[in-house]
Amino acid sequence: MTSTRTSRGRRRAPTRMSRAAGRAAALQKPRVILALLLLLALTSVMLLDGYLRAEVGGDQRVRTGASAGKVPEKILDGGPILTFQGGRATTVSVPDKTIALTFDDGPNPTWTPQVLEILRTYDVPGTFFLVGSMVSRYPGIVRDMVEEGNEVGIHTFTHVDLSYQSDARVDREMEQTQLALAGAAGITTTLFRAPYSSETDAIDNYSWPVYEKLGEEGYTSVFVDTDSDDWKKPGVSKIIKWATPEDGKGASVLFHDAGGERSQTIKALPAYIKKMKAAGYTFTTISGVMQEQNAAARQASGTAGQQAAGTAGTAAGTATAGAQGTVGEQPGSVPGGESGIGNGGNGGTGGTADRLQAAHREATGVTLYEGKALIAAVTLAEWTVPTLSVGLMIVGVAVMGRFGMMLILARRHYRKRNKRRFSWGPAVTRPVSVIVPAYNEKECIANTLESLAKSTHPIEIIIVDDGSDDNTSEISREAARALGMTNVRVIRQENAGKPAALNNGVRSASHDIVVMMDGDTVFEPDAVHQLVQPFAAPDVGAVAGNAKVGNRDTVIGAWQHIEYVMGFNLDRRMYDLLRCMPTIPGAIGAFRRDAVLEVGGMSEDTLAEDTDITIAMHRAGWQVVYQEHAKAWTEAPGSLKQLWSQRYRWSYGTMQALWKHRKSLTDKGPSGRFGRVGMPLVVLFQIITPVFAPLIDVFTVYSMIFVDFQAALLAWLAVLGVQLGCAAYAFRLDREKYRYLLMMPLQQLAYRQMMYLVLIHSCITALTGGRLRWQKLKRTGEVGTPAGVSR
Repeated sequence: MTSTRTSRGRRRAPTRMSRAAGRAAALQKPRVILALLLLLALTSVMLLDGYLRAEVGGDQRVRTGASAGKVPEKILDGGPILTFQGGRATTVSVPDKTIALTFDDGPNPTWTPQVLEILRTYDVPGTFFLVGSMVSRYPGIVRDMVEEGNEVGIHTFTHVDLSYQSDARVDREMEQTQLALAGAAGITTTLFRAPYSSETDAIDNYSWPVYEKLGEEGYTSVFVDTDSDDWKKPGVSKIIKWATPEDGKGASVLFHDAGGERSQTIKALPAYIKKMKAAGYTFTTISGVMQEQNAAARQASGTAGQQAAGTAGTAAGTATAGAQGTVGEQPGSVPGGESGIGNGGNGGTGGTADRLQAAHREATGVTLYEGKALIAAVTLAEWTVPTLSVGLMIVGVAVMGRFGMMLILARRHYRKRNKRRFSWGPAVTRPVSVIVPAYNEKECIANTLESLAKSTHPIEIIIVDDGSDDNTSEISREAARALGMTNVRVIRQENAGKPAALNNGVRSASHDIVVMMDGDTVFEPDAVHQLVQPFAAPDVGAVAGNAKVGNRDTVIGAWQHIEYVMGFNLDRRMYDLLRCMPTIPGAIGAFRRDAVLEVGGMSEDTLAEDTDITIAMHRAGWQVVYQEHAKAWTEAPGSLKQLWSQRYRWSYGTMQALWKHRKSLTDKGPSGRFGRVGMPLVVLFQIITPVFAPLIDVFTVYSMIFVDFQAALLAWLAVLGVQLGCAAYAFRLDREKYRYLLMMPLQQLAYRQMMYLVLIHSCITALTGGRLRWQKLKRTGEVGTPAGVSR
């Protein structure tokens, strides 16, 4: 055993690599935060979209049979318009031969424009009670509606029965709808119609407090006294019949322009308008009704004043003036204050359009900008979710395609390599060099040497200590001495990273085949012998071994064990048959020494030197194969933090390696084959699909909350079943125990989401730039010799 020392242990100034590593480390936290913010933004967008897509059903009351003992009789027997001006509840009826045509549940992109076209054709105004979520989704329709002289009111934001809700929820429903109206049409409104409401005699003890509360805030609640019941789809003739007031009376008539299929409404509406006009009816809005009633009240007040003046002289004239002032402030009038219909804004004594839209207020200031922000956010959600849905379909096809390819090709690979007559050629028995790069491996290096001491193949062992400060070199020498190993060399170098350590080992190797392993890895006795047998074929330049997780009895270890068996080894069988193996694992791999030197050795250009060298071997014309019988046991990260660090380096390094070798896409020969076959598969299966695969889980949660819980759960379980089947087959090929598959559902819920964040983090790093040093994971040394590994 010999030792080479290249460092005297003196304190040196920070190297260029350490300075770059420091700068990169300073950028990691912001990148993690950005990745989390992207996830939060996606979640928020989907929650917003789901909130907006709440289903709107028929106008059937959710709560029925409640007492109305607390509701004043005059309200129950009154007209369809309820005001609270001056704090006093008053109802207003529609004048005879007058119809206030009202529409609920819109806007709808299919039916509302058709309704507006009919109203425009027959020069009839309407009052639309809009659902805020629909307003935010279709702002253009609302803008046209208002510009054409129609009036709008609030029908809550999510079409919820407010009699069930807290005051905070009621306020939120109203405020959100006002913001939607402000963003869509630049207005707010004082009109309100409760979902599932009907005539005033249906007000009960549960809903009355809601109307009182909103009345105090300046809202006018609108009911119906003639209902077309068009949502029942009874047929055009019945809709017209049910919407016709009796005996020439006036009415607030209810139709629907959304909330379901409304073709019967569209057919009935023109016929209804023509019928009512022929009967001498005029059409107006709710504000128009209020204006007519106010005018009638003023006229009656003026007549009474004239009569009083004729009999009582000057004193009576004074009383008349006071009476006029009182009438002017009664519910339903157009006072000059800030509440009730006709206050400010477009109210007053302006033109016809102003009188018909007196409930509208111009949105200004914060309200206007918050409304526009809401519309913008909804527009983003409306664009994002369908796009993600398409992405989900693509990902679903890719995932299922990958599973299908893996199962078919892995089966072919297994049968081909396990035939009795299969042989790589003459047995390779000549000695080989085993290179062990080590950085602070005091917990593991002795176990590594002990496993190599039992090797059935002749080997020399080169331990390259990459500037360890935990006596790794001394422990290595002592372990070799205790095991009686004379074939061990320990080389010390300044800390320069794993690629430099491996290159040092390759240059120092005595044999033409070099086996590379990690300092925390334990080989089975025949691992080296099995690993080098493919070199009997002259075109084989590198061989990937079968890396297994040794510390698999923890939750994190079991998750990684499933990933290694299913995600790595099953993949390698597929890539082997396609002749485009992308990565030789650092834990166990073998190379022709001359081939490594020919491609320039292990490169420091990327963080995934194993992927980099593998692609370089392909481009140089060498074949890279997978040897499933060469098994090594490695210690997987024992904490989520260490796992994140490792997978971040792997994924980012893979992206670097693919970008470095991007010219292979246009090369000819073996390099072009990998570029046009292997590289697209790696990008699709190891970057794009894993990044978007969590969409399956995200849309499952979305569907459970907003669509159909049972159907979504069954779909998710079906996908899990497919994955479980693939994993079980992979375990069968590797002769692993199935009990670890019990952890797979939890792995899908937690582990996959973490891998998603890691990939997002890596993508952000790739876009923003940055380098990482060879990151050292904390080891425990719990993976001992193969005989002691728990399977």
